Parts: sequence; C-alpha cells; structure tokens
Amino acid sequence: MNLERSLRADGRLGGHFVQGHVDGTGRLTRIREDGDARWLTVSFSEALAPYLISKGSVAVDGISLTVASLAGSTFDVMIVPFTWAQTNLPGRRAGDQVNLECDMVGKYVVRAAELAARAGTGRYT
Repeated sequence: MNLERSLRADGRLGGHFVQGHVDGTGRLTRIREDGDARWLTVSFSEALAPYLISKGSVAVDGISLTVASLAGSTFDVMIVPFTWAQTNLPGRRAGDQVNLECDMVGKYVVRAAELAARAGTGRYT
C-alpha cells in the first residue's frame, strides 16, 4: 500500500489531481531500467482511454505519476529513484495487475462533453 498525506485546503497546489479511487485495472507489461530510473509500460482497458492523455496524470497503485507516452492501449511512466525506493513498485513484475486512477480534471471534462452532446436529447444519465 502506498500512503501520502492529502493536500490541505490552504496548501500550495503542486501535484496531480487524484483522489484515491480506482477507475479500473491495468496490466504491467514491461519494466525497463534507464540509468537510475525505471520505465513502466502499463496496458489499460478501452473504457479508460478517454481519460488518459500524454503528459497527463495517472495513479498506478495509488502512486501519482505523469503519462510520459501514450500509444493505443498502453502508456509509459518514468519512475525516479526516490519514488522507486519509497513505494511498493520494486515488488512488481511484468504481468502483474495494477489499480489505475485517471486524472480527476479529465473525468470532469469527459463528463461535461458527454452532457453537452446529450443536451438536445433530454437524457442526462
């Protein structure tokens, strides 16, 4: 489990908008070393595709990260040495299932677009 203190309401904003919810699961498909850092490739379901963007935020097993690249149904994240050492990632292996949470702002944008598209139909579900 990875725990991090929540942002205080009067605190300086300097990170990603994630809440600790699981939007879906993915599969860790590859781990590769790059100097002291590590790159993780994660596959995800089509249902999460609208919420993932290159350079956007994603939480993998509760660890807030930046999507470094996005292609089809996979994304890559770079793990700096501090994050690697302070989380449960060293125990992960290719093939492991991981919990994914997409950026909260992205979820609001997708929801607003869905409602705008339905505005003429009278359906708001």
